[in-house]
Amino acid sequence: MKDALETIRAAARAALAEAGDEAAVEALRVRFLGRKGELTTVVRLMRDVAPDERPAMGALLNAVKDEVEARLDEALTAARSRARSQAASERLDVTEPGRRPRLGRAHPLMQVMDEIVDVFCGLGFSVAEGPEIEDDYHNFEALNFPPDHPARDMQDTLFASDGHLLRTHTSPVQIRVMETQPPPLRVIVPGAVYRHDSDTTHSPMFHQIEGFMVDKRITFGHLKGVLTHVLQAIFGAGLPVRLRPSFFPFTEPSAEADVGCFGCRRDGSPCRICKSSGWVEILGAGMIDPNVFRAVGYDPEEVSGFAFGLGIERITMLKYQIDDIRLFFANDVRFLRQF
Repeated sequence: MKDALETIRAAARAALAEAGDEAAVEALRVRFLGRKGELTTVVRLMRDVAPDERPAMGALLNAVKDEVEARLDEALTAARSRARSQAASERLDVTEPGRRPRLGRAHPLMQVMDEIVDVFCGLGFSVAEGPEIEDDYHNFEALNFPPDHPARDMQDTLFASDGHLLRTHTSPVQIRVMETQPPPLRVIVPGAVYRHDSDTTHSPMFHQIEGFMVDKRITFGHLKGVLTHVLQAIFGAGLPVRLRPSFFPFTEPSAEADVGCFGCRRDGSPCRICKSSGWVEILGAGMIDPNVFRAVGYDPEEVSGFAFGLGIERITMLKYQIDDIRLFFANDVRFLRQF
């Protein structure tokens, strides 16, 4: 055991004399004093030493341990001093070209959504949010969907347990706002919605902006004026806008809004955006149905209003001429960097 202790003492002296930095000193501390270190291993041999020799071996063990600890402290101090001296001797070359950081960008869907929200905020609309897991009442019943409406079918709606579902549109927030706030109201509701659909132009999760205005004497003319201003702000000033009769359970009368095609070529070749019709369907809208007002406690004889819904993916695809909705969710950096 005495020979082992002297061997450890000599090895520690030699190794610590060569230790160049703090990492090397720490490695030697673990080697000699760690839980599985050389000195720890020798301590376990004390039980094999004869009783009359144990005092001397114990004294030698303590002396070697104290010396190793002292030399470790000295080596650590010296390593830190060398590191400080080296840092002080280094100089920064301010003429050397730096590395340009690669900045992130907002997702193209979020860019378009923010642009649309800014336009509506400029018209005095406020922004509201609501839960993405909805109940049947707010998602369907209060919006005047009859019990046998196709939208309630399993092939269209993603149902959860206990009568809940993933909201199929942001219109439920319209109900929640009107339940808690009296008119006048000018509100938009951006957010994610979910439907059981997936192909090059449809996704199970996509984004909408629901908007509505409620006050006394709101007319269809107000609806057309607001939508014309917003669509021309998005796609370009002077772009023609038209409204076509349509049907939605929660509006009456209802309409779909089209804009003049901005992809038609002057050479007369077929346009893949509008199929050479000259018009592109953009959104659905209409005057809020009196039954919806009654569901939230409004008197349809006292107030009127309009509502509309914009699909962010559709507008983004048209704005940037993207032909596959799945590109938005593939997280391909090469695609995202273009925006």
